Amino acid sequence: MNKPQQETNPALVEDQYLSGMYLSDGWQAGANLADAAEPATGKSLGKIALTDGKDISAAAATARKNQQAWAALTPDERAAVFLKALQVGSAFENEIVDWIVRESGSARAKAGFELKIALKAIQLAAAMPHQAQGLVLPSTPGRISLARRRPIGVIGVIAPFNFPLYLAMRAVAPALAVGNAVVLKPDPRTAICGGLVIARLFELAGLPSGVLHVMPGGTEAGEALCSDPNIGMIQFTGSTGAGRMVGQNASRNLKKVSLELGGKNSIIILDDADLDLAVRNAAWGAWLHQGQICMSSGRILVHESIAPQFIAALAQKAGALPVGNPADDGIAIGPLINQRQLDHVAKVVADSVAAGARLEAGGKADNLFFQPTVLSGVTAGMPAFEQEIFGPVAVVTTFKTDAEAIELANQTEYGLSAAIVSHNVARAVAIGDQLRTGLLHINDQTVNDDVVNPFGGVGASGNGTSIGGPANWEEFTEWQWVTIKSEAPAYPF
Repeated sequence: MNKPQQETNPALVEDQYLSGMYLSDGWQAGANLADAAEPATGKSLGKIALTDGKDISAAAATARKNQQAWAALTPDERAAVFLKALQVGSAFENEIVDWIVRESGSARAKAGFELKIALKAIQLAAAMPHQAQGLVLPSTPGRISLARRRPIGVIGVIAPFNFPLYLAMRAVAPALAVGNAVVLKPDPRTAICGGLVIARLFELAGLPSGVLHVMPGGTEAGEALCSDPNIGMIQFTGSTGAGRMVGQNASRNLKKVSLELGGKNSIIILDDADLDLAVRNAAWGAWLHQGQICMSSGRILVHESIAPQFIAALAQKAGALPVGNPADDGIAIGPLINQRQLDHVAKVVADSVAAGARLEAGGKADNLFFQPTVLSGVTAGMPAFEQEIFGPVAVVTTFKTDAEAIELANQTEYGLSAAIVSHNVARAVAIGDQLRTGLLHINDQTVNDDVVNPFGGVGASGNGTSIGGPANWEEFTEWQWVTIKSEAPAYPF
């Protein structure tokens, strides 16, 4: 197998796991195998097993059978699993980063950051078993009234390809920590770094068998998660189109649903902004991980008085960024995940230019490598203004007044992230207060997640739920009201 090089021996993901294995009640050999491909080179990294509805049903039943015993362990025993997983993840840091780089096309710095926040999610989960799990409510004398948090049972997690390790771990770790079992369906395109790595971390950490199931698969597997009676909740991260279907199917089966979806996020550059810092923030927000991030700065709204200088500087930066195999040193822009995504990016750029936008830099592709691109003169109605591109395309639109900037930023069905760059913080906050968005950053760009924060969007970016930090108790548990009396009352009939 073309396994990434690592210093640790033995490897975390050994050859046997790269021949079509998935984790359910122990490791199972899959019948339907697919190549795990490296986007930068097209080389095979091994085989993954694609599970189907029958496999999901069996996993969900096993998870439900084992969940109560896991939840019944002492807080110390459950916390110890996460502390051990943190140690394992740190010990295999180089290998895990290599998997993220090679399988998802991440630049090494992005992959390193992704591992860092994934480990932070495990660390925070380790504290959850020891946290307060309810409230003592006001009541009448002689009665104790409690509201307590209880695990839902089995959580189905559907994770995407772009931050495959973290966006799975941010749900898996807290869901397990509060006593649930989990069935994780990683994206088949990143089933190793977003699936097998997680399976191995918790296996080596001593998580009891049958509590975590890692089941790569396609649409059939996802639909089975949404309909299976043994699964009480779905946490989905992915595109808005797929999220609508997940929400519909899960709600039809009366499951709790958390949807973290796409975005068309604006970074607003006011006329008093430091030009160099503004360009740096816009470039990072638009091009990090080839723009394949739900929080990417999909619209760069620039005050017309500084727009010419801003566009020239941004185009110059686009031409200077190294593009290539992210496994090589110094690469800033790697490949898009597959040809379908590249075709979508190329079409949005071409259609926008045909509609009157100006191509200031980039716009060309070589295999799956799309050059960092700058489009100026983009106006409402153009594809680049309206659509989530999910590629390395900086879309620049100018505005005259703060009111116009607010109107442009809100002119979308999405509502995930927004950012404002200005020397005048009060002015920026006043603008931010009028933006319909779940995340707001003053003097920063749109791509941010500290793990300790509630993360979520509104509108087409999600169903208003949040995940992370204090929101995890809300997401992965359900309330139970309990009253206690020393003796049953003598009711009048």
